[in-house]
Amino acid sequence: MIILGLNAYHGDSAAAVIVDGKLIAAIEEERIRRIKHWAGLPSESVAWCLACTGIDIKDVDYIAISRNPLVRMQKKLSYILMKKRNPTFLKRRLSNYSRISDIKKDLATSLGKSEAEIRAKLVMVEHHRAHLASAFLVSPFEEAAAISIDGFGDFASTMTAVGKGSKIHPLEEVNFPHSLGIFYSALTQFLGFHNYGDEYKMMGLSAFGSPVYSEALRKLVIIKKDGLFELDPSYFLHDSHGIEMTWLNTEPNFGRLFSDKIIGLLGAPRVEGEKLDQRFHDIAASAQAVYEEIFFHMLNRLYAKTKIDKLVLAGGCIQNSLANGKIYDRTPFKYVYIPPAAYDAGGAIGAAFYVWHHVLGRPRSFVMDSPFWGPKFGMKDIRVELEKRNLKYEELKEEELIGRVAGEIANGGVVGWFHGRSEWGARALGNRSILADPRRKDMKDILNLRIKKREDFRPFAPSILEEKTAEWFEKSEPVPFMAKVYKVKQDKREIVPAVTHVDGTGRLQTVNRGSNPRYYDLIKRFEEITGIPLLLNTSFNDNEPIVNTPADALDCFMKTKIDCLVLEDFYITRT
Repeated sequence: MIILGLNAYHGDSAAAVIVDGKLIAAIEEERIRRIKHWAGLPSESVAWCLACTGIDIKDVDYIAISRNPLVRMQKKLSYILMKKRNPTFLKRRLSNYSRISDIKKDLATSLGKSEAEIRAKLVMVEHHRAHLASAFLVSPFEEAAAISIDGFGDFASTMTAVGKGSKIHPLEEVNFPHSLGIFYSALTQFLGFHNYGDEYKMMGLSAFGSPVYSEALRKLVIIKKDGLFELDPSYFLHDSHGIEMTWLNTEPNFGRLFSDKIIGLLGAPRVEGEKLDQRFHDIAASAQAVYEEIFFHMLNRLYAKTKIDKLVLAGGCIQNSLANGKIYDRTPFKYVYIPPAAYDAGGAIGAAFYVWHHVLGRPRSFVMDSPFWGPKFGMKDIRVELEKRNLKYEELKEEELIGRVAGEIANGGVVGWFHGRSEWGARALGNRSILADPRRKDMKDILNLRIKKREDFRPFAPSILEEKTAEWFEKSEPVPFMAKVYKVKQDKREIVPAVTHVDGTGRLQTVNRGSNPRYYDLIKRFEEITGIPLLLNTSFNDNEPIVNTPADALDCFMKTKIDCLVLEDFYITRT
């Protein structure tokens, strides 16, 4: 049984293929098109997934898409009548349904096939059920409490549930116009970060401030006794004016979300490019603090309802790794699973597994304990690219390669590291990474200015040998997908300043040899040289999506000041 899962006509478009209940391949459209968060039909992702698996589209049994515009229709109609909305509000949603229902036609065109050749049955999976499936149905848990939190999807922003066996049982939901994601995005815009997906910038900036505006921001989002929340819509524009969005075959974007009433509360918003003074630092810290109050309020209420100590999370808000890292401290949950792509791209996998388990009634047989589901390239293909560019390179045995790279990093070099299948999700986890020495105080500035070309307040992540985590961090639970922030132990912070944020934290990735032998061995070799069992790891890119192909890696290498590049067994230098 072959299921093609899609996140389509939405930001972070993606495709995935599962065969007989096991994930075979997955990739985001942005990696191929080289446009961040690309929104539209993931035609290139579909083509790659099919080619990678040797599957023809005519052999696909189901196409699962992580949206269903027909759900909550009564609530949408009631909203139109209550708000005296223009009928175009409903027409837009019916247009979304028409586009999705015609997706086989669009796929046929993109693949050079006739529509008649695509015999697969189309299943629309409600947005938050797809999110929950992307977490619970691939988790190691037989039973878990579950929550999905994002901006909006299918007229809802939040859904809680219980997962048991191969089924997800929804409990409660929060509907439009109330959204924790909109709260966070609106304040991200207020701080002058207007690109789709910029929320992580506010999260990073929050470490430099104090939550002095928390009381003011509590007026925007109100905790309810039932364990959920509401926005005060007067501080936002999406309820009164709608959201101006661009979602089709381009980089996604949406218009201003905050109303002038927030300006009256917080003062003038930051103009893009304006210096980030202490007021903006404090607003960021306050937004993060209020977000966490609502987040943990919901989690604690979910635990009280379910009494299950295992938790799975999904939705765009779950990219907030700072909050995720506090779950063990601020809730009774003892075990947590967050997938590599908790955000909308993950809906491609979630929709596919939802069909496998809920529609077809099949038992579970797959756990996503690896993030490596994208393309891999052979030495022959890489050599062709190298010869085109007339670069100096060596082909090394693995032991020599690892020793050379570990030594280069220990001597202050910055290395582009490319091997194996690319990562699924927003984080580079050791296969498409830029690596550096965490001991150098100046390394953050070197990388931000010389290579990444980004804001100087942005932190870098440590990849640490899993068995050494307890020696360096205040918590030791594994974080294989870099989805949590932990405190670095006080006596270690000065040793690894390049990966210790200003508040003493690090967004870590724990690495074990079973999941990534080559990357583990590299960190181990670095430890043998320096006594430090971790590396600075940042995504292999330069203000673009993470590199996908050897050509992408070489392009990034040539236009930045990376010192050397590893492409599988090739070691490439500039001279």
